[in-house]
Amino acid sequence: MKKKVSLLLALLTAFSMILAACAPQGAAAPAADAAAPAAEGGSAELVWWGWTPGSPLNEQYIAEFNKEFPDTKITWKQTTVDDYDAAIKPALANGEGVDIFEVSAGSANGGVSVFGGQAINMEEALKGYLGDDYADKLNEASLASMTVDGELKALGVGTVYAGNLWINQDLFDKYNVKVPTNFDEWKAACDTFKENGIIGFVQGAGQGAFNMDTYHAICDNIQPGLFTKATRGEAEWTDPVFVQALDLWKKLFDEGIMQDGALGIQQYPEANNMFLSGQAAMVMMGSWYTMNCLPDTMRANMEAASSTDEPFAMVPINFPDIAGTGNTGYVFCDIDYATAVSTNASDVKAATDFALWLGASEAGQQMIADSLNLVPVLKSVSPNWDKVVLTNPEKQNQAVQDYLTNAMANPDNPRFGGISADLNQAMMDVLAGVASGTLSSADGAARLAEVE
Repeated sequence: MKKKVSLLLALLTAFSMILAACAPQGAAAPAADAAAPAAEGGSAELVWWGWTPGSPLNEQYIAEFNKEFPDTKITWKQTTVDDYDAAIKPALANGEGVDIFEVSAGSANGGVSVFGGQAINMEEALKGYLGDDYADKLNEASLASMTVDGELKALGVGTVYAGNLWINQDLFDKYNVKVPTNFDEWKAACDTFKENGIIGFVQGAGQGAFNMDTYHAICDNIQPGLFTKATRGEAEWTDPVFVQALDLWKKLFDEGIMQDGALGIQQYPEANNMFLSGQAAMVMMGSWYTMNCLPDTMRANMEAASSTDEPFAMVPINFPDIAGTGNTGYVFCDIDYATAVSTNASDVKAATDFALWLGASEAGQQMIADSLNLVPVLKSVSPNWDKVVLTNPEKQNQAVQDYLTNAMANPDNPRFGGISADLNQAMMDVLAGVASGTLSSADGAARLAEVE
């Protein structure tokens, strides 16, 4: 009997040692380039909803993620930026089919202030991944703009800058057109291109968010920073600067810089397609457009625009000095999008792994940087210019690097992050009304003031 008891005790001791060896042990937080723990329970199938940057980049991110997490299958589900809110709202309410979803700053399309309530708090996961000093390692806006009621509702992926133009340098060279730096040169360039059957400047003025970018750029051209002050209640929308900016906005239409029918088309897909297919020589886009400097990305986006031409050299330029003040080179920024994990995700752990990889790992952030779609939020990461090959290095390399350097050095100047939902709608309505001639500039400014 004693032998049996001794044998039983020995077996139990051995079994307990095996269990102890298999049990998770305490460890230091992983470094920035470490992989987040794999999903519990083996394989996972997730659906990632969003509007940007779009195929093929999102699928490339997933493929790179799968090198570290081969058992997690992620399907990218894309909508247009204008359709996103209407599509994601019922999907989240249904509680199925949305595991990971994109959000933006503030209350614009996909706004975290609108959809953050259906996302988990990611602060503890981020702290466990990057350490207690995680805030020092990330762009401040990536955390502040995604915090709602004290909870971190999403992880920023990258910063996006707006307020500049992109031009088809090949078309400018072909027709010997001067790159515009002021209003008269901008109009002259548009006239020359029109004479040759090409749209000079294209804007989808039927899509309000991009009109707001143009208006913000005009305001900064007149008096840098005043637009941001007004969104914070530190300046009045009835200030003469804002009335003058609306006058200049209207002048773009009256003088033919805005193409015929601009108010009847969207920036995406129509204006984007016109530029990428070579039908237009200039377009108002921000840093997210830098990805089209990569030949494979541009070729794919050109094909989506029904163009079979070879990729061309597109170059960023400052918004022209249409006010004649000399104030140029100012841009404004937000976190372009952040990754949120649904409270009803089919596998919260696996979904969190992806959000951490994309927004906080060296591998994910380096891919973001090298895709040139966004400026990474992880401070230790920047584009690897030794490996990043642009379509036409001679025409593009210096211009693109200077553009990104200037953008990152710009002062505090949010894009949409400081604009309330009511002001957002009012500004879009005012810009459309002034452009169409149904509203005066003075009345438009007064309407903006009513919101605040």
